[in-house]
Amino acid sequence: MRTHILVGTRKGLFTIERRRKRWKIERADHLADAVSITLRDSAGEVTYAALDHGHFGAKLHRRVGKKGDWEEIGVPVYPAKPEGLLDEDSHGREIPWSLKKIWSLVPGHEEQEGRLWCGTLPGGLFRSDDAGSSWQLVESLWNHPDRKQWFGGGADWPGIHSILLHPTERERITLGVSCGGVWVTHDEGASWNVRAQGMRAAYMPPERAFDPLIQDPHCVVQCPAAPERLWAQHHNGIFRSDDGCESWVEIEDAQPSSFGFPVAVHPHDPDTAWFVPAVKDEHRVPVDAKVVVSRTTDGGKNFEVLRKGLPQEHAYDLVWRHALDVDSSGDLLAFGSTTGSLWVSEDGGDHWETVSEHLPPIACVRFAE
Repeated sequence: MRTHILVGTRKGLFTIERRRKRWKIERADHLADAVSITLRDSAGEVTYAALDHGHFGAKLHRRVGKKGDWEEIGVPVYPAKPEGLLDEDSHGREIPWSLKKIWSLVPGHEEQEGRLWCGTLPGGLFRSDDAGSSWQLVESLWNHPDRKQWFGGGADWPGIHSILLHPTERERITLGVSCGGVWVTHDEGASWNVRAQGMRAAYMPPERAFDPLIQDPHCVVQCPAAPERLWAQHHNGIFRSDDGCESWVEIEDAQPSSFGFPVAVHPHDPDTAWFVPAVKDEHRVPVDAKVVVSRTTDGGKNFEVLRKGLPQEHAYDLVWRHALDVDSSGDLLAFGSTTGSLWVSEDGGDHWETVSEHLPPIACVRFAE
């Protein structure tokens, strides 16, 4: 089986392939278009690319087969806002009922052919049962009264960036929302509950720091082999849940920093996770201008700083939440940066190979097997 790496950037979608013991760019699609997220379905037959055209809005494209033509398909459409409804966020700003960005895209379970889930700004969750040709808003979440407590972090509006399907409990779905905490449904979206208890928001007044509704998890991942274990890279650090989001504990000893955007978990070992640390808030560059990956193999008790093959002088690469991925073996990792560099490791992060230093700013990196 040949492994590809799909890399979504501010100016196109690039496909990376390993040939003759080296990773190389094999093709470029959607040049000059910003790709906010990409996906190849579990069968490896259909590839999706979400494009952000700015003033002209978000678009979604689909390609069947590896040599097929791209076709524009449906995008999530919000219903008409009821006349006279006042829908404001916690900052008193009117929430738009229109698509601003496609921020997450995941396939349904293997037996759910054509099922896709999509998370958007301004905080909508959508489902498609026809491979993206049409979409339906999950109104139970959109109409939840606590949604008005959400607010934008780095973006103007709150957004759903992480969608996790439980591998055995088919109706259980977990969402990560910035800034809105972690949400769980046990009935495939008929009802929802916030599950961010234990997360801490230092950017809020002390009396609201542990309010689950205003937490800012940058990325949330779930171990496929042990789905009760979840990891979150939060704005204020790293958090771990051992009970399926019923509670979260803060990991305080990450090195060289606990701030960052992405997190990846080993598919078979719930104690192993990778992060790409940075300096918080005003700076948002690597610590000491050295690009490193931090890895824990014991559930967060200890961290290794992995740097072999990564730039260690005057490197200012920041890695966004979707720009780190691990394959199904747990050995192959890849991540890309805002300065257009892409690195791959074939030994769990011990050593890294530079694939490119000249891509456009990278928004997402996804393995496609």
